[in-house]
Amino acid sequence: MKPIRQGDVILLPVQQVEGQKIPHLTLAEGEVTGHKHRITEGNAELYEKDSTLYLRVFSESALLAHEEHKAISIPQGEWMVKIQREYEPEGWRYVAD
Repeated sequence: MKPIRQGDVILLPVQQVEGQKIPHLTLAEGEVTGHKHRITEGNAELYEKDSTLYLRVFSESALLAHEEHKAISIPQGEWMVKIQREYEPEGWRYVAD
């Protein structure tokens, strides 16, 4: 499987999901708009370990939706969730979505 990107969220395939299960399916929330990258369809669970999110998709696919991006299908499997960062003279910061 290849990495999947939606805006500033990147999903990287992993061999194993780790961490504590969390009770929602929001992968990221915009700091300015409050828009969310979240799973809206399919059977999936989200986990967190050491401030890193992991997504496990049980169904054939799950739908990753966001108000400003086209919804994309995430295939069954295990994924690490990363938020893209960019460099500014003041230092690294997360990309604003």
